[in-house]
Amino acid sequence: MTAIDPTLAGIAACFRIDGTVESIEPYGDGHINETYLLVTDAKRYILQRMNTSIFPDTVHLMRNIELVTAFLREHGKETLEIIPTTDGASYIQDERGAWRVYAFIEHTVSYNLVPNIEVFRESGAAFGEFQTYLAEFDASQLTETIAHFHDTPHRFADFKAALEADVKGRADTCREEIDFYLAHADEYDTITKGLADGTIPLRVTHNDTKLNNILMDATTGKARAIIDLDTIMPGSMLYDFGDSIRFGASTALEDEKDLDKVHFSTELFRAYAEGFVGAVRDSITPREAELLPTGAKMMTMECGMRFLADYLAGDTYFATKYPEHNLVRSRTQIKLVQEMEAKADETRAIVEEIMAGGDR
Repeated sequence: MTAIDPTLAGIAACFRIDGTVESIEPYGDGHINETYLLVTDAKRYILQRMNTSIFPDTVHLMRNIELVTAFLREHGKETLEIIPTTDGASYIQDERGAWRVYAFIEHTVSYNLVPNIEVFRESGAAFGEFQTYLAEFDASQLTETIAHFHDTPHRFADFKAALEADVKGRADTCREEIDFYLAHADEYDTITKGLADGTIPLRVTHNDTKLNNILMDATTGKARAIIDLDTIMPGSMLYDFGDSIRFGASTALEDEKDLDKVHFSTELFRAYAEGFVGAVRDSITPREAELLPTGAKMMTMECGMRFLADYLAGDTYFATKYPEHNLVRSRTQIKLVQEMEAKADETRAIVEEIMAGGDR
């Protein structure tokens, strides 16, 4: 048996876990929090050190998660179970940071890339049901844990500031990419303006709807639980739909260097939309339905400009493996946006068909 880090063992002892700790080992491939699989002779748990640089307001972050998971559980939905500390709190703070423990959700799998169209359809249904269950939850109770997280005009302002500073002298290596984002400047307030004037409803949003944040049942393939709730905030369902499409309807990984492999798949768009819209049809507004393809495009542009801004700033936010990594990521997002624009009529027609009941 591998020796248990005494610091981690001491942290584990601060929580109401069952049994005797047998091992605490690094787990998963997340880049934000530090995650461990904590195994006792009775159960398995997830132990995490939260990234307080990215999420400095730990009190409200955990309060958001407590409110949403309690609401979901009251409505019969499987969700993350926060294991309290021995003092009854939801986390502890020490000199290394803030720590929490979740019960491990057994007999589940997750995916980093869409393995088949049915899994993507199921993921759409899962996030759509997440929206539906939380439609009655007062989103104004939640705190914005990362300011301006999906405020695209604000992200564009950050991009322009990084461009103006050009601290690494990299702007001359990506003029074409810079010009692409500058050319779309008049589109970036589409969603934020709608939220401000009330034409787009304020809802509870996950804000990080990648496929790997859904735990699927290992036997049935059906979605069991939505995880990674750190970015639960008030926002627009267009953010959640859009980010899922950005991530899942691409035929390649986010950092694929060969752009000939990067395409926006309308087949995958349809599959996800069938699942998502099928779940929210009774609560989605006509304006939200109309803007679903726009949400996908907006989230892809926002993510792409964030990658490019980080490249210009010297790679201070996203983890990179080589100097051009963030530039490569930005280029894949540009390729996806270009194909989304070319296929805009097709995606609008798909949503209209599904809204009319064409997925049944």
